[in-house]
Amino acid sequence: MKKTIVLCLLCLFSTGLVAQDEAMNMELLYHWEDTNLVPADFIDNVYNEIWGYARDGREYAIIGSTEGTHIFDVTDPVFSRQVARIPGAYQGRGVIHRDYHDYQDHLYIVCDEGQGISTLQIVDLSELPEKATVVYDSNELFTTSHNIFIDTTNANLYVCAVGKNDFTRRYLELYTLSIDPATPYFVKDFTFPEWVHDIYVRNDTALVNVGSQGLWMMDFSDLNDPIELGRITEYSSFGQGYNHSGWMTDDGNYYFFADENPGLEVKAVDISDMSDAKIISLFGSGVDEKSMAHNLIYKDGYLYISYYHDGLQIFDVHDPANPVKVAAYDTYSPDSHSGYRGAWGVYPYLPSGNILVSDMQTGLYILKTSFPSSVETELLLSDVAVYPTNIQSVVNVEMDLTQATSVLFTLYDLQGKICYENRQVSQLGATKYCLSIPETLAEGAYLLKIATTEGTHVEKLIKQ
Repeated sequence: MKKTIVLCLLCLFSTGLVAQDEAMNMELLYHWEDTNLVPADFIDNVYNEIWGYARDGREYAIIGSTEGTHIFDVTDPVFSRQVARIPGAYQGRGVIHRDYHDYQDHLYIVCDEGQGISTLQIVDLSELPEKATVVYDSNELFTTSHNIFIDTTNANLYVCAVGKNDFTRRYLELYTLSIDPATPYFVKDFTFPEWVHDIYVRNDTALVNVGSQGLWMMDFSDLNDPIELGRITEYSSFGQGYNHSGWMTDDGNYYFFADENPGLEVKAVDISDMSDAKIISLFGSGVDEKSMAHNLIYKDGYLYISYYHDGLQIFDVHDPANPVKVAAYDTYSPDSHSGYRGAWGVYPYLPSGNILVSDMQTGLYILKTSFPSSVETELLLSDVAVYPTNIQSVVNVEMDLTQATSVLFTLYDLQGKICYENRQVSQLGATKYCLSIPETLAEGAYLLKIATTEGTHVEKLIKQ
């Protein structure tokens, strides 16, 4: 049997390990850093979050620093230029975190340091590139926040780990922007077991990253009686650490999140039934045993991760149970994985497809993927079973073909080298194949490609 689907053509060997100083299927279009800006005392980081914005056929990059917020016109990346510089209320060596989100041509800016000094800033972006006008700059509502997120469907601003003027903190607050985007109105605050580090919300359904308390799934449609839909708070067998941030797929069936701890892998979660959410796969950069993911964003079947010392890492997650690395670009050259340095944030939503990355030490990067991104129709085999996926001496393949044909089985390692190849003639209908895998095969991850005249199938296998 076979089926026709639309998919992006990818480099089959894209799971390969990437050396610290190499790029994988990526091209640098532009880089900016300002050596006059002071680094923070914490880890010598000058820069923090990255965001993007597009209007009237032009594209913009927004990056935070110890000084404030810098806006670049990046429509033509080679000739990118800074068009606005917005000083933060709190500046200097104490600044570590700024965060951004936009709604209806307004940019929302927060800082997590400088309690009692920092402000919520709202900037009108509609007159870019000529100017960006600050229309709100106050700490009356709150003074600091670690992260913000806007549920654009309902015009709700969620503020995480909120610092107030009386030097108290709140776990999570909700403000409405529906009356006036330039004037947020406080609606509700919510209590969790600890400070909410980050949150993803779509149409009142929230995935809440609650640090050491894991992932909470909430329905905020009735603010007076929010409903807990489910939670994943005990997942030590999958590598549990500090649940940092995540992003939902477009169909709402999957969520990817990162624990901000050295060596812990990114988790893919099946949330189609939030009352019974399950972690279905673990994956990482493969660069170093201490590699650590930071922020991640999903777009059109790909997961873009700012991976601290490993720079940008991109994974094909069309099949969330079998993520495949397809591109990477290292923004941090020192070959060291101690501490929190390197790529802080990523933004892949510009109409051009160009990708924005912020590096804590080296600033703004504009990147372009070089793996094919145009869609093509390809025949994929269905009704294929491969077992065990943990490679033993024999790997079994079962499939049902509509005609007798030649079948080529090819096993590739992470660098795309052929480790095993076997061609057989199939029979019409359901057929089982037994592949004798060499005992000398090294431990690690592999891709088994099954190619017939009716289509192809690729399966990820592990040798332990």
